[in-house]
Amino acid sequence: MAELFNKNIANVNASAQSTGASVANVNMLKDGSLDLALIQNDIAYYAANGLEMFDGKKVDSLRGIATLYPETVQIIALEKSGIKSINDLRGKRVAVGAAGSGTEANARQILNAAGIEYSDIQVQYLSFGEASGALKDGNVDVAFVTAGFPTAAIQDLAVSNQISLIPLDAAAADQLLQKYPYYTKTSIPAGTYNGVTGDTLAVSVRAMIATTNKLSDEMGYNVTKAIYTNLDKMAAAHAVGKMITKDAAQDGMSIPMNAGAEKFFKEK
Repeated sequence: MAELFNKNIANVNASAQSTGASVANVNMLKDGSLDLALIQNDIAYYAANGLEMFDGKKVDSLRGIATLYPETVQIIALEKSGIKSINDLRGKRVAVGAAGSGTEANARQILNAAGIEYSDIQVQYLSFGEASGALKDGNVDVAFVTAGFPTAAIQDLAVSNQISLIPLDAAAADQLLQKYPYYTKTSIPAGTYNGVTGDTLAVSVRAMIATTNKLSDEMGYNVTKAIYTNLDKMAAAHAVGKMITKDAAQDGMSIPMNAGAEKFFKEK
C-alpha cells in the first residue's frame, strides 16, 4: 500500500511499519507516530466513543478513510463436544480471547445477544493460539477467534481434529447489527475448513484505514483514490486484496470520515 501511495501521490514518501494490533495503532495515530493505520472498525468505534479498552481515554481525532475487508468472529469447537449452537455454551469452558482484547469484546457482545452472561459460562481468557492447544488437549470446549477466513490456526486445528463452526442465530445476528454499527453479517462458506460441510452464519468486523483530523482533506482524497483506482494491484499483492471493493468501502464505517475520502466515494 505504501508503494501505491508513493507511485500515485505527488511529493509523498510513505513507508510501511510493523506495529502491534489495532489498539497500539490507534495510540500511534493519536500521538502522531503514524499518519495512516490499519485498525479494526470495532476498535476505532471504542476509541472514538471512549468504550471498552478506551474507557476514559476517548480519541476524538480519529477519522476513517475506508473499510477494506472482513475479519470474522469465528466460534470453534471440536465436533465430539456436541456443541451445535450458542445456547449450548451455557456451563461450558469458553475461550473468549485475551483479557481486554477486541476478540474478548466481540465474544461478550455475541453471548449477550443470545442472552448469555459470563456468569453462565466458564470464562477462559486465552488468545486463539493458546485456545487452539487447549481445544486439542480437552481443556476448553469452545473458542472465539476474530480473523479473516480461512484462518491458518483453524486450518491447522482441522487437519488432525474434526471441528465444528458454531453458527449465530439469525435473530441474534440482527440484534448485533442493530446495536453495534461496526458489525456486518457474514456467511462462512462450506469447505472453508476441512470437514465443515455447511455454510455458517457469523458476524464480521472490518479492517479499515484510519487517520486523524490532522490529515488534510486533499491528502485523504488522494490516498483513497490511490487505493481504489489500483484494486488490481491490491488483489495481486495479498489474498485479502481480492476482498477490497469500492462498493463495500463504507460498510461498517464506525467513525466520522475524512472529508476528502468522503468526496471520492460520492464521485461517480
